[in-house]
Amino acid sequence: MHEPVDPPSAAHGPDPAAVPADADGTRMPESSEIDRLRREVRDLRGKLRAHPLISQAQGMLQERYRLPDADAAFELMKRCSQQHNLKLRNLASAVVSVPRPDDERGLWFPGRSGRTPPPLKFLPGHRPDKVNRSTVLKRVLHQALAFTEAPMGDLQVVESAVGLQMAHHRGLSEEFLDFFAVVEEGTSCSLAARRRARVVSDVATDPAISEPAREMILAVGSRTAHSLPMLSSAGRTVGVFSLHLPQPGRDLTRVQATALDGMAAQAGRWLEWHQHTILLNALEDLHRRGRDLRSGPGRRRTE
Repeated sequence: MHEPVDPPSAAHGPDPAAVPADADGTRMPESSEIDRLRREVRDLRGKLRAHPLISQAQGMLQERYRLPDADAAFELMKRCSQQHNLKLRNLASAVVSVPRPDDERGLWFPGRSGRTPPPLKFLPGHRPDKVNRSTVLKRVLHQALAFTEAPMGDLQVVESAVGLQMAHHRGLSEEFLDFFAVVEEGTSCSLAARRRARVVSDVATDPAISEPAREMILAVGSRTAHSLPMLSSAGRTVGVFSLHLPQPGRDLTRVQATALDGMAAQAGRWLEWHQHTILLNALEDLHRRGRDLRSGPGRRRTE
């Protein structure tokens, strides 16, 4: 009978065989592996949250275009999301929330004209009609954090079927991201979205912040939160980004506030353009492909 083998002593370091390696055989540091696992868990949680919305869109498309099964509807959405550089959940949200097309008309959105994208001065070297939404949103948060030296921040966008949904973040815990995956009332960002104006909150004392939200925000070390809405040209909130500072009562300088307000305005107008151009282009493409599948050769006739 073999005697049990003791685990390697901490004094001798981790077992090299237990430390994952990159493709070239280089051992990954434990911290890098932990970060990778955290990203995987976060991605899985995001997929689980998006699953009901995507399933609903699959069912609608399957019925609308008489597709053989949900897999065919998923493949249709996936192809269009990739073609137009959109996240699948964003396309599914639009499918669920936008009025269904009129089958008597060839186009889902007839009478549309091309729109010129607004400039993105905070994103030099990128054409505003070619850059994807994720790149724009990441840059907004990165610039805001760098300009104010805030250690933490988050950015939400308004999804038509969901509300304010977390899109990007920096320096925040997994518990925070789970709690605020979809932002409801009782936060400075929801207040900024409703007021359509910049909001500053003392997290410990602001009565507008709900107690569960206050507890979660304080747990990450935030004492002052600055939330800035991104508005469309018509003044509609399309997103919000928030900066979290550890010092209580920390205000922005006039230069910082002016710069952030300007960037929020540019981003808001660009997001509006993206919704009315790129997203609608994707829906129109999806409708054309769906109609082709419905009327294609060899399809079972149901009429």
